[in-house]
Amino acid sequence: MPPYEMLYGRKCQTPICWGQIGQREIGIKEIVVATIEKIDLIRTHLKASQDRQKSYADKRRQPIEFQVGDHVMLKVSLWKGVIPFQKRGKLSLRFIGPFKIIAQVGNVAYRLELPDELNKIHNTFRVSHLRKCLADEITYVPQNDIEVDDKLNYVEEPVAILL
Repeated sequence: MPPYEMLYGRKCQTPICWGQIGQREIGIKEIVVATIEKIDLIRTHLKASQDRQKSYADKRRQPIEFQVGDHVMLKVSLWKGVIPFQKRGKLSLRFIGPFKIIAQVGNVAYRLELPDELNKIHNTFRVSHLRKCLADEITYVPQNDIEVDDKLNYVEEPVAILL
């Protein structure tokens, strides 16, 4: 006997008669129609919820575009094993830069003007690895000028003495 019949003491009531020998027929048509209607209702509810979630996500999603001459920050996580940066672990850099955009390559790629320290890396990057730099060019601090010791202290050197 099937497990359902053993557990509940009666035969399973399904739209399709599985337990009968001979020609198989679909059970009562009303049950089959009701089941199909419920499945269609479930599909419409799922589609409505997916559309709602997509509309919520699309409100926040904006296409990222840059112009030639803009300054951008470059994501570093791609090269953590390739190029050694000063800090490691939690304090490691996420983005470096700013770098100037030289040209647009295709719809989602840009060519950057990289310094000589990064000559091992190809200068074309996808837009997902770039962030718009909001700082001025004057505020740029080269990475080689800052030296951090083991205790994460650095020495400030005065640029000029004002009277």
